[in-house]
Amino acid sequence: MKYYSTNNKSLRASFSEAAIQGQAPDKGLYFPETIPQLPSGFLDSIDTLSKEELAFTVMKPYVGDSISDTDLQTIVSETINFPFPLVPVTPAISTLELFHGPTLAFKDVGARFMSRCLGHFVKNRDKEVTVLVATSGDTGGAVANGFYGVEGVNVVILYPSGKVSRTQEVQLTTLGKNITAIEVDGTFDDCQQMVKNAFMDEELKKSLFLTSANSINVARWLPQQLYYFFAYQQWKDKGNPPVISVPSGNFGNICAGLLAYCSGLPAQHFVAACNANDTVLQFLESGTYTAKASVSTLSNAMDVGNPSNFVRIMELFGNQLPSLKNILTAYSISDDETKTVIKDVQEKYHYLLDPHGAVGFIALQRYLSSHDGAKGYFLETAHPVKFYDVIEPVTGQTIPVPESIAVLLDQPKKSIRMKPDDEALKVLLLEGSLQLHR
Repeated sequence: MKYYSTNNKSLRASFSEAAIQGQAPDKGLYFPETIPQLPSGFLDSIDTLSKEELAFTVMKPYVGDSISDTDLQTIVSETINFPFPLVPVTPAISTLELFHGPTLAFKDVGARFMSRCLGHFVKNRDKEVTVLVATSGDTGGAVANGFYGVEGVNVVILYPSGKVSRTQEVQLTTLGKNITAIEVDGTFDDCQQMVKNAFMDEELKKSLFLTSANSINVARWLPQQLYYFFAYQQWKDKGNPPVISVPSGNFGNICAGLLAYCSGLPAQHFVAACNANDTVLQFLESGTYTAKASVSTLSNAMDVGNPSNFVRIMELFGNQLPSLKNILTAYSISDDETKTVIKDVQEKYHYLLDPHGAVGFIALQRYLSSHDGAKGYFLETAHPVKFYDVIEPVTGQTIPVPESIAVLLDQPKKSIRMKPDDEALKVLLLEGSLQLHR
């Protein structure tokens, strides 16, 4: 398998090269040259496969010969060694719980897979790799946990000051060692732009071995397909494929789901559940893509005004908007609606939503209301405790704190504060000042 740049199809790389580089040299995103189709009989036997067998079968064509079968089997086994339950909420709506991993968020899958792939690729190199990543919430904690203590890899995480939850912040600022957190006085879009600019800086590229752990990296993006397959394993009515509602910010997650669909996974329709950041919704309605400044909301991990991965979605559908609209619908959900549904679902169905899952629930409910007989599931992307400051005032109930979070709450915060300044970040990276904060 080769990967080409979305800006230049003649610029190609292997899986290992694409994973190590993160972003193509021409600022494009790497994209598989072909979409592997599921093996004959795979769907007929899917209920009998172990999670490990399923994951290996899905990921092998994308990895190719960059990793041996034995090592890939180990990597996928370690990536998915926790549950992915599909839980009924209403008669027509279920939820795929993706918060049973070590940092209680869906991004554990991509971060664990990528960290193990990079560790495999760099173990024989004489130069350390610097992983540079921007986070709007859960990416930071998942990446920090996934790469913590990995030999030959240093991780630098940029996050917007005051715009992530307390739980998210402690997960990315309390580890130290090879993990450095940079608190930026700005938005996620500022953080993401700083990361993109750093990758394009010639001096940094010559001095450091830089790669990214955002969902622009194929090693983080591609394994997110797996939980859509795990959901289908558990889907009872195989003759009536699900409508799948995905809380969407940077659009890497839903892009992975659409990739799985294009490779043969049954799905009736996809719903991009957005908050007030409605760039993609406006594009689907108008045909004109206009990036916007991000807006702060209760579902902060989705506060993205210019989603990086949408270019991959367009690539999947040949840049044909009508083809995309046949399978994808988007809705924008307000904070007031989010709070209302958290309270209503808790009272009526005794299920506690986090703000992102709440957006997914409302969007799915809205789609199903105009499609008789359809059923579906939404992705519950994070444990509600990560947003206790939003949820508890709405429900009037205290959320028990899992032990994995409780042990971090009293740990000292380790972060570097800076403004959205490319030069300041460059100086820190070049001068090695990060070491002082470990």
